[in-house]
Amino acid sequence: MSEATARRFGAEMSEERAVGIVRLRAYAKVNLDLQVGAKRPDGFHDLRTIIQTIRLYDTLTLRAISGPCQVRCSSAGVPQDRDNLVWGAMHKLWTASGRHGDPTGVKVTITKRIPVQAGLGGGTSDAVAVLRGVCRFWGLTFGHHELDGIASELGADGPFFLVGGTALGIGRGDEIYPLAELPRYWVVVAVPPRGVSTVEAYGWLEQDRDSTGGRGGFPGRQVWRSPQVIGSSIALDGVDNELEKPVAGRRPEIRRAVRKLANSGAEIAAMTGSGSAVFGLFAQRAMAVEAARGVSWDGWTVKISETMNRDRLAQESGFRS
Repeated sequence: MSEATARRFGAEMSEERAVGIVRLRAYAKVNLDLQVGAKRPDGFHDLRTIIQTIRLYDTLTLRAISGPCQVRCSSAGVPQDRDNLVWGAMHKLWTASGRHGDPTGVKVTITKRIPVQAGLGGGTSDAVAVLRGVCRFWGLTFGHHELDGIASELGADGPFFLVGGTALGIGRGDEIYPLAELPRYWVVVAVPPRGVSTVEAYGWLEQDRDSTGGRGGFPGRQVWRSPQVIGSSIALDGVDNELEKPVAGRRPEIRRAVRKLANSGAEIAAMTGSGSAVFGLFAQRAMAVEAARGVSWDGWTVKISETMNRDRLAQESGFRS
């Protein structure tokens, strides 16, 4: 190790000891609109999606430790250590900083509130949030562009969690462009007992397209539907999730929940992402509370949240040492 490298690593280790503990929030998202195009050579589909941050979050507690990095979570079904995407994020950042081997020096404890396998982005959001936190422990000053490259490797929605608020995603969903913020809405999120994997959802979409000769989804689509904009905001009556129909066709409980939320006065009621969670946006909290009661069926997880703009997100998601 050169003298310059030794000084750099010594400064970084001093920073690790100084940081001690960092707590941060990783927020969920919903897809207000999701259009699915052709499958790309890399195996992903071309997408056009409008994504919205909601105030439902996991808490990540980072502590300085000696030895290899650790990831702990007591929630059922959440993997530990190197099987967790958070560990993968730390490893990618460690490698990008020019270090070799497995990452060291940080223990991450995840307190889960975002339901898993629900299309809410919780796993990816956790992983992207930890990138920013670990930079402090390792004394790194990575900018947005550098973190964006790592985030895109963690998931198609990874770069969105570096931006937040209301945003457009294109490509495979990882090219993010901030949009005018959606007005504040109360959000009811309802998650059925059975999850839906991303592979299942896209597989069902392909099956349905094959059975109709490609109609209604268009593997070779050239024209994308553009939701209307009224003033500076998106018109919610023009949005749609093209994965919802094939998924709800195999999971009728999803269709039932969407209809129930719509009939309860939601401005929009839909499945988010590849499911299985459904959500409804409500202008008033009282309406959201009443709607949540209506979908609180046996085995379902129901949460009331609200939309978040980028200013509020920056205020609330910052590190608290």
